[in-house]
Amino acid sequence: MIRVREYACLTTNTVDASSLDLAQIDKQTFAWLCHWIKVGEKNPFSLRDPNTLKLGSYVGYMESPSGIGIEVLPKTKLGEEDPDHGRRTLRKMLSASLNINNREAESAALARSNLPMHEWIFSQFLKELKQLLGAGLRGEYSRVSEISPFIRGQLDLSQQQRQPPGTQHLFHINHDVFVLDRIENRLIKTALQIVVRFGKSSEVWRMANEFNHKLDELKPLNNAVDYLPKWRNNKLMQGYQRIKPWCSLILERLNPDFQKGAHRGISLLFPMEVLFESYVGVILKKSITRPWRLKLQACSAYLLTHKAEGSQTANKWFQLKPDFLLSNESNRNVADAKWKLIASHDNNTFAKYGLSQSDMYQMFAYGTQYQSSNGHMLLIYPKHAGFQKPLPVFSFSDSLHLWVVPLCIEKGKIENGDWSEYFACFQEKLEFEGTSN
Repeated sequence: MIRVREYACLTTNTVDASSLDLAQIDKQTFAWLCHWIKVGEKNPFSLRDPNTLKLGSYVGYMESPSGIGIEVLPKTKLGEEDPDHGRRTLRKMLSASLNINNREAESAALARSNLPMHEWIFSQFLKELKQLLGAGLRGEYSRVSEISPFIRGQLDLSQQQRQPPGTQHLFHINHDVFVLDRIENRLIKTALQIVVRFGKSSEVWRMANEFNHKLDELKPLNNAVDYLPKWRNNKLMQGYQRIKPWCSLILERLNPDFQKGAHRGISLLFPMEVLFESYVGVILKKSITRPWRLKLQACSAYLLTHKAEGSQTANKWFQLKPDFLLSNESNRNVADAKWKLIASHDNNTFAKYGLSQSDMYQMFAYGTQYQSSNGHMLLIYPKHAGFQKPLPVFSFSDSLHLWVVPLCIEKGKIENGDWSEYFACFQEKLEFEGTSN
């Protein structure tokens, strides 16, 4: 298996020493990856030259038709890093985004686990399936119509009266049979077959085959993703809540038929910008208290309005969608999350702390339209060794200010600030806790 991280290069050229930023692959795998690149679409990688691909900000796992696995880890530190740290970061963010609360024993085991991403997901799915099988699968009653020498259920008189001579001892009956053949169980069976097919670690392979035999009476579903919305979440199905996100993840992300023909392979890729944004949203929901309210992906404001010649009404153009909008009865504050490594000091390596000019323009537009060019905004980046504390405040004007703060992924909190106190300080225009340290 090839192991790299975000923005690494994969090449067919000879590489003297592979690293997390550069690895050599065979020509068949290279051709398979090139087949993914679609002109005019957002792709997980791009072609640098005829022999080299550059990865983007997608992380996870890919496996080519020839069986070559490529694990892509998040870039959480500058320079070389321990792959296990990248795995733990990705697992923590994914678990939080899926609203999965792992038990303490499982969390400790995960910290020691060096399984690649897809094998870790398989192992979590199988652990939850083991718990579910121990408690017993949920079934449902299904109406069956049959001819039987015994009467049970309801006798179908209309059919019985049409019995030909010599078969009067047989009865047409309708009765209910308790079966396990329901959508939820068949979705689990479908996901389990994917695990059987692609799981490679000995423990995953053993458990998957054992459970597959136990569920032998269930038939997998074709186009299983289309049936996921039919998964019922009523009181009787509470025992299925823990396995549902893992099942959905396998069916949606590891569907082996996502590509047809000669280029078939498997993929489990996550855009880190979306994953980090989702993780920050989970942290904010847990942190803010009343009277503050959190809205994700607010979309009520536009950059400008335009009234075309001859038109009676003005049209709104370029919708603005900040990641988070925190509000109470009288105030609104915009917050945005960016998956990028910046620095606490302005130096030759990180000019202007590594901040992007386009991000500053974006925050200025948010502040103008959502906060009427007044108040304070927040820009959240991941914490790392080079970015440990909030940057000094940035001011777009005398009344509109921006704070750039680090989020510690391991601790799951914004450094140097409690959210309720933090935004209270915003309104009172007090100095943010920690910036003077």
